[in-house]
Amino acid sequence: MLTISSNPNNILEVESYLKKLENDFGFNSDQYGDILISLTEAVNNAIIHGNKSDESKLVHIHAEKKNRGIAFCVTDEGYGFNPNKLPDPTCPENIECCGGRGVHIMKTLSDDIRFEDNGRTVEMYFELKKHVSREH
Repeated sequence: MLTISSNPNNILEVESYLKKLENDFGFNSDQYGDILISLTEAVNNAIIHGNKSDESKLVHIHAEKKNRGIAFCVTDEGYGFNPNKLPDPTCPENIECCGGRGVHIMKTLSDDIRFEDNGRTVEMYFELKKHVSREH
């Protein structure tokens, strides 16, 4: 588990946390990028939108093996939100808008995503894919 204060600079700790987990959980380099982007988005949202960058509030990041994959939970201490009320950033009227793409990115890159505790916790699941050996 990694716990950080809600300072946007602490987002840098996510990558070193993920590097430590890489061997323990056995995800491959192709998945590493998807996981890092999704986890960074979730933590960034928790810091900025959930905890409003209030450094007295914490963000908790937890990883665990689940079924044939790995689940990451990111929890903030904010008021929560309704993920079903977010505008679709792929709609033509929203293409020019800035922001609002983080949840869409997380949904696209993860194999499953759930929001719990009134949106204060996001759980992203990534199925671990085995290394494919290629003969030349």
